[in-house]
Amino acid sequence: MEVWGYFAAGLIGIALGLIGGGGSILTVPVLVYLFHIQPKLATSYSLFIVGITSLTGAITNYFKGWVDIKTALLFGVSSVTTVFLARRFLLPAIPEKISMLGGYPITSSLLIMVLFALLMIMASYSMINNKHTVVNTREKKINSVGSLMVYGVMIGLVTGILGAGGGFLIVPTLVLIIGLPMKEAIGTSLLIIAMNSLLGFTGDIGHVNLDWSLLLSLTGIAIAGVFTGSTIGKKIPGAKLKQGFGWFVLLMGLCILVKELIINNK
Repeated sequence: MEVWGYFAAGLIGIALGLIGGGGSILTVPVLVYLFHIQPKLATSYSLFIVGITSLTGAITNYFKGWVDIKTALLFGVSSVTTVFLARRFLLPAIPEKISMLGGYPITSSLLIMVLFALLMIMASYSMINNKHTVVNTREKKINSVGSLMVYGVMIGLVTGILGAGGGFLIVPTLVLIIGLPMKEAIGTSLLIIAMNSLLGFTGDIGHVNLDWSLLLSLTGIAIAGVFTGSTIGKKIPGAKLKQGFGWFVLLMGLCILVKELIINNK
């Protein structure tokens, strides 16, 4: 199973390199189901892997002129703060056994995986629909600092609790609310994801035991995937790839729901 896990790590990087998000949403399921890591700990691993991988992609895009530093910093003020607080205080406060429902225990592990599955289904809709790619970016919306802060808090909660980068939310926000061109939105999204994930990870340091050998191996493979994704993106229309990947994410989300709510409760 671990062989497939390493292969999946490459796919995570490829997706980040291609579309600036989406790939990170596979990280926690890969860690939980293929490497048998507990969901809470898997979110910590995910933050590091996604953070370093996204930072690599952001640096590459910066030298191409596709990163809006000002927007990333404005967005990051609220999102980074929210991620750090969620990792430091909110997640540790969730008990392992939350309650009972119909004779079945509701645990924090079950809650995290079900929320993650629902997040994957939402992400797949965004990728399959792909409507924001046809927006005329010349007709820019009003750059509202307040809107950026609100979206930042929402994405910070997603990243902080579930360990997902939230790129599927960030890219449409940057295109529709800020009016960035798609390539610049992708590059800026990677920088925001990197800031959120890495600073969120610092909230876990000293609280969790990490297998650094596994963590660095998966991160290295994912980084290689980012460069592969960037290369593929030059040759194949990103919109079609994004829609195809969206259907894959939808299938994975539904499989997780079935496994956690039906198979595991038999």
